[in-house]
Amino acid sequence: MKSLFKKLLAIATGGSLAVVFGVVLVSSLSRYLLNAPIQWSEEVAKYAMIYGTMFGTVLCYMEDIHIKFGFLKQGLPTLLTRILNLVLDLITLGTGVVLAWSGYLFVMKRGGIDAPGTGLPMSVFQSAMVIGGVCLVIAALFQIPSHFKAKRYEAEV
Repeated sequence: MKSLFKKLLAIATGGSLAVVFGVVLVSSLSRYLLNAPIQWSEEVAKYAMIYGTMFGTVLCYMEDIHIKFGFLKQGLPTLLTRILNLVLDLITLGTGVVLAWSGYLFVMKRGGIDAPGTGLPMSVFQSAMVIGGVCLVIAALFQIPSHFKAKRYEAEV
């Protein structure tokens, strides 16, 4: 299940990047070759980038390739490292809950406004916060049980 979730995140991240690339390419060609700019292109590219950032952040967290201060854990005993990693995953879980909840409140307050370029409700774009928060919660729930498996840390001893 965890690997399927990672694959979905990778596809969503790559898909968002493809949308950004495609929209910017078509918009540039339209503007400079046909002298007919696409009005909604900047808006769609910007929001696709936000969705991609949300998905990519969660994927980096799950792959443990995010930016971190690795030197803080160097030289710590294995037990302390395990506790620190568990605490960090619990903080990530809480952050995901806060992000999803605050995104939900934001969508409820301002989601009915129409986007100027596309005419779509802003809730379509603002939901990235909710979706990103929920994905972060799911990722943390996948990560937390691994702290209770001894095999993960046997190689570190």
